[in-house]
Amino acid sequence: FAGARLGKAVLTGLAGGKSEEYAYVESTVTDLPYFASKVVFGPKGVQETLGFGELSAYEQERLASVKTQLKEEIQKGLDYAAAN
Repeated sequence: FAGARLGKAVLTGLAGGKSEEYAYVESTVTDLPYFASKVVFGPKGVQETLGFGELSAYEQERLASVKTQLKEEIQKGLDYAAAN
């Protein structure tokens, strides 16, 4: 189901419409290189990465606690991609 939603959003954008959906993209909302964020798709693909608004103290704490692990996993993926 998630793949169908993403596909529909991408195709709507490429067809000239604007659509919003979550995608794993280069991050402009965190200090991580990549992050799943809500984006706007348009005729040229991702046109804008939307921020996640104001986070509660709990959400800020949870995000901070997973950043180290996420950074390590992202680096492993980048290393793998570079080697293959």
